[in-house]
Amino acid sequence: MSTQASNTRSESTADPAAQLDVLGDDCARTILIATSEGPKTAKELTERTESSSATVYRRINNLLESDLIEECVRFEDDGSHTTAYESTVDVLRVRIDADGINVAVAESDG
Repeated sequence: MSTQASNTRSESTADPAAQLDVLGDDCARTILIATSEGPKTAKELTERTESSSATVYRRINNLLESDLIEECVRFEDDGSHTTAYESTVDVLRVRIDADGINVAVAESDG
């Protein structure tokens, strides 16, 4: 399997509160961790989370909407390709003060 991937998403428009809500789910956190290791297909994520494919796809959609992962195309050595998902986050900082809760995301280059 090749590790080449082509990003198909760009601009970040995430709502910090939505990002925190998504991260409250164990399956979503497992997906985020798995995709930080490199592009993973929905099938690979289903196996990793030991959840149903429907649950994994819902969590993938939530993570995509929150700009915590992105969709990419993974090219295999045999020339085939498949849709995969990769984390866009290296660091997530949460600050709580008199102005409320602020979430700062440090995005990965990859």
